[in-house]
This record gives sequence, C-alpha cells and structure tokens, in this order.
Amino acid sequence: MTTQAIQLTHTDTLQAHATALLRLSLGVMTLAHGLLKVFVFTVPGTVGYFESLGLPGFIAYLTIFAEIGGGLALLFGVYTRWVSLALIPVLLGAAWVHAGNGWVFSNPGGGWEYPVFWAIALLVQAGLGSGSLVVNRRFA
Repeated sequence: MTTQAIQLTHTDTLQAHATALLRLSLGVMTLAHGLLKVFVFTVPGTVGYFESLGLPGFIAYLTIFAEIGGGLALLFGVYTRWVSLALIPVLLGAAWVHAGNGWVFSNPGGGWEYPVFWAIALLVQAGLGSGSLVVNRRFA
C-alpha cells in the first residue's frame, strides 16, 4: 500500500467519524426536544401551545413523533439522509414560531438563529450520509 493510499484511508476514516459525530449530536438534540415536549411540557401542554399559535393540535403529535422517532433513527444511523431531510420542516416551523423574537436565540422567547442553524446542519447531514457507527450499514 502506498503512502497516498494510506493517507486516503486515514482521511476517509476521519471523515466517516466526523460525519457520525454530527449525526449523533443531531440525534441527541432531536430526541431531547421530543422528550421535553412529552415529559416537561406534557403532550396536552404541547398541543395547547401549538393551538395557541393557530396551528391544528394534531401538528403537535406529528412534531413529537418526528422528534422522538427521528432522533432515535439518527442515533442508530437508520435512513440518515431521509430522516435528516424529513426533520428540516420541523425546524423551519420552529424558526417561524421564533421569527418575531429576533435573530438571537437568547432573546426573550428565543430567536430564529438556533432552529435555522439546526435545519442547515440537518441538510449537511443529509448530504454526508450516516458516517461510521451505524447499527446496520444496510439501512444507513
């Protein structure tokens, strides 16, 4: 094996691990937000909040399902590209909710900076794929 081939292998491995780190981080964040809606805000509380925004209550259930299911899928590396793309509308919806609060997420009520960055990170993840550390490469 030549030095160049060894370098490419090392670079490919490093990139696969970096991609996995992004995927795992997005998975933890997504799962945490879904569980927050269940255990802290409660499902009825989340439904009420969505309705207070003028959204139908069933959107809250879809959002919770997307965040918990999508977060788990990302953690396990299952259909990473598709799951990442499917979660982008959830984050754009969050950006819409926080748009009136300004850009910085530390503003009262939270700004749109964080959900937009998160949506872009999901788009990047969709482009990169699963990386390493997946449960089954067949479903990656």
